[in-house]
Formats: sequence, C-alpha cells, structure tokens
Amino acid sequence: MRNCQIRELGRITYGAALELQQQLVAERKQGLIPDQLLLLEHAHVITMGRNGHMENVLADDAILSRAGIAFYPTDRGGDVTYHGPGQLVGYPIVDLRDWKRDVGAYVRGVEQAIIQTLAAYGIEAARIPKLTGVWVGERKIAAIGVHISRWVTSHGFALNVATDLSYFHYIVPCGLTKPVTSMAELGVHASLEAVSERLAVHFGRVFDYEILREAAVFAGAERETELI
Repeated sequence: MRNCQIRELGRITYGAALELQQQLVAERKQGLIPDQLLLLEHAHVITMGRNGHMENVLADDAILSRAGIAFYPTDRGGDVTYHGPGQLVGYPIVDLRDWKRDVGAYVRGVEQAIIQTLAAYGIEAARIPKLTGVWVGERKIAAIGVHISRWVTSHGFALNVATDLSYFHYIVPCGLTKPVTSMAELGVHASLEAVSERLAVHFGRVFDYEILREAAVFAGAERETELI
C-alpha cells in the first residue's frame, strides 16, 4: 500500500498555497516525499484556469478589490472559480505513475472521494456526464481543476461546506450557468475540520493509500506525523 501525507494548513492565502504546491511538486518529482494531500481554506479569491474566459468574471478589478477578493490566473484546467471561507480546498500532489497513468481516472477518483464524503453526511451527490465536478441534482457542490506535469498532479478540488454562496455572483462558475450549493444550504452543518477528516479517509480508500497526517508543515515548525 502506498503512503499519502495529509497536510492541514488552515486558512492560507492562495499565493502562499501555490508556492507550497510548487515546492512539493518539485520534491515529489525527485522522489523526496510521498504523495501529498493539502487540505485548507482560502481567503476570498477568484482563480482563472488556463482555458478560462475573462467574460466569466462579472466584476472589474475595482469592484473585486472593494469586496476584498483577490484574483489569480493559474495553470490548472477549467474556467473561473471562487474560493473563500467555509470552503474545503484540497490540493493532491500525486505521482500518477505509481497509481494509473490516466488523468480521467484520477479526476473520477477525486470526484468519488467527495461523493463518498457527502454520502457519509446523508447528501446524495453524483456526477453529470461530460461535466467535471460533483453535483446535487443540478447544483454544483464541488469544483475540480487539475494540472499534470510529468505525471505529478497539482491544484485539485473545492467543496462548499459552509461557503457564502453570494460570492459566486461575481463569476459564471466554471463557465456554466448552473447554480451552486453547499452542505450548509442542504441542511448539513458540519465543521470544516470534521469534513476534512472524513474526506481524507475516503481519499485514502479511493486511491488505496495508507494516510499519514502531519500536524505542522511550515519551515521551522515542529513536525509530528501519525497514521490515521
């Protein structure tokens, strides 16, 4: 069984998380670390994928600035999306050569881990054919956008736990006109920490990992790793 190290970062800016991802991707390519799953929460930010369209951002820079929303172009797939407080963001850094050299299967696996996590809370979620992400009926509850370099993944998913959905009004989410939803809107009031813990377990099951949880991850911090 392969190992995957969980890194819980709490609330972190998008730029800091991106820098950490880039560092860990380089280390993973060199075989210095096992696969990783970063679990975190962002301050308000809109990100644009490499195939995105600026017309799907419905506010100009001045309006976004007044609303306290940062903007980042990225190298992930997909269009525009929003991250913010109350949303569980996951960045898996996985060497697909050790699992399956199949990007589609990887994305389906991430979707499955989210679907199983939601099922544990009594939410019946599913896929919609030809649309990436996780849906409850016609409402999107989780977005997925990934980047693959030499078979190592980065970027990942965003699950709306208790997200303020009004912030999605600044964009056309993922370039689609379908509405978004959250666990809270569906009547499930769970903490981000609890959902994070449960998702790590299901991620491990889907990808056949032994999960290692690291309590502290920043340079100079004391590290304590345990199995879960």
